[in-house]
Amino acid sequence: MSASLMQKTKAEPNLTPILDMVFQLITFFMLVINFKSASLDLSLRLPIVGSARPVDTKGMEDLLILNITQEGKLIVYGIPKDIDSYIAGEAQATRWAFRPKLDLQPGDELPSMVVIRADEATPFKLLNRVIKACQDNGYRRFALMAINKR
Repeated sequence: MSASLMQKTKAEPNLTPILDMVFQLITFFMLVINFKSASLDLSLRLPIVGSARPVDTKGMEDLLILNITQEGKLIVYGIPKDIDSYIAGEAQATRWAFRPKLDLQPGDELPSMVVIRADEATPFKLLNRVIKACQDNGYRRFALMAINKR
């Protein structure tokens, strides 16, 4: 036998097709998933008005969405939360997230817009409690959600 036939050959698998498929799957799921819709409580009956408009963020991407039931409870991803502690925690997280760009101190206006989705039967007294808690923690921009009159 010749020496050339006696050489051992290494077989390496071609990983390019499987890596391409994994990359495409990751890209697909990143494009399809929608985290914002998960934060909306669809059981709320929003008030109906004649001139409801979409929330104008004026170039800001940071929104704090609060779902308020008719009993005045805050619902986040389907879980009831304490209003004061949740808003204080979100304000602290916002200050930390914007720390490299802005020097935010407690009491400063936060660069976020609060979107309040309150049930149409929510008394103003309960809604005002949520707005006051937001203002105490530095939120100054608000949007109240409603449904266009059909």
